[in-house]
Amino acid sequence: MKITSVSTRVVHARMRNWIFVKVETDQDGLYGWGEATLEWKTKGVVGAVEDISRLIIGEDPRRIEHLCQIMFRQHFWRPGIEGMTAISGIEQALWDIKGKWLNVPVYELLGGRVRDRIRVYNHLGGGEMEQMYETTEPQAFAERALAVKERGYTALKFMAVPRTEPIEGMRSVRYAESLVRAVRDAVGDGVDLMVDLHARCSSPAMALRYCRAFEPYGLLFFEEPCPTEDIEATAQVTRVSNIPIATGERLIGRHQFREIFERRACHIIQPDLSHCGGLWEGRKIAAIAESHSIAVAPHNPNGPIATAAAVHFAAATPNWIIQEAISNDVPWRYDVVESEHAVRDGYIAIPLRPGLGIDVNEREAARYPWQPELVQRYFHPDGSVADW
Repeated sequence: MKITSVSTRVVHARMRNWIFVKVETDQDGLYGWGEATLEWKTKGVVGAVEDISRLIIGEDPRRIEHLCQIMFRQHFWRPGIEGMTAISGIEQALWDIKGKWLNVPVYELLGGRVRDRIRVYNHLGGGEMEQMYETTEPQAFAERALAVKERGYTALKFMAVPRTEPIEGMRSVRYAESLVRAVRDAVGDGVDLMVDLHARCSSPAMALRYCRAFEPYGLLFFEEPCPTEDIEATAQVTRVSNIPIATGERLIGRHQFREIFERRACHIIQPDLSHCGGLWEGRKIAAIAESHSIAVAPHNPNGPIATAAAVHFAAATPNWIIQEAISNDVPWRYDVVESEHAVRDGYIAIPLRPGLGIDVNEREAARYPWQPELVQRYFHPDGSVADW
């Protein structure tokens, strides 16, 4: 069996351009899909897929580890985020091919399932951009959180923390606390809450102020309190926080995760399977995390193929705890794919189809061609640049 082509299908979904990667073989009707979505870097990733694919055309798609070694090591320059995202999408498609060839779901190839269903969490508005990132009032937070609960979810995440100066007073902290309190009061104690700081605190001092303000509300975790590039800052927060700390969505490859594990800089690691190197690299990261008593909750605000891959990862990973899964970023999300990964009562059932259990309706997908993602530009009141 040989790989005959590697191509991309870009689907514009407002906040992101989904980058679907298709790997085709010389076996009639045997192909695989992966996802390499990376917002605001779409053309860079599409170009990286084209560059990297030259290394594997003509190779046996079943030799997944071997091909990942080729894609990572054969060019002199190690891949950055665009390159690793391209590799991730191709790698997922290779697993899809192998599962179809063996007529088994991908999780069977990752060691077999270790659980009977996959718990997922949603965002305010189901991931619709304005509701996730531009909601500002406690009442609106409460209403949108209650809507998520009414759809059967038992966990949700939201961004309560405003763009924060390196050091400032308590006004923003009290504002953020009012949002968290409104959500907790609306949904009660039966729904797990997570707050994403989005690394908006460039100092651990401010991150800790938020942590202490949120402690009474029983968060499942507090995400990315400090910039990933300053692991010691996150470690300082983790050491004293009474809320579990999660981070890692911006890291790629197991080597970048090593310092976090060595410093025990978080309680929950969040590799993104569309960025970190794919399913197998994600399993390696999870295994190292397990040896350090760290849980895994993969990052995934991406498209439906990324969610399908994440479901198989979750099914086979012992220290996995919960999966991020957007549901309503665009109303036609599930029109462009044929999938068995529907959410019911906050869970996705263990998939049964061979491979990843998902296919792309290419005619429908073609209705949403590439467009520039919505520009996100944020500044502090004095005009200095703020983190998104």
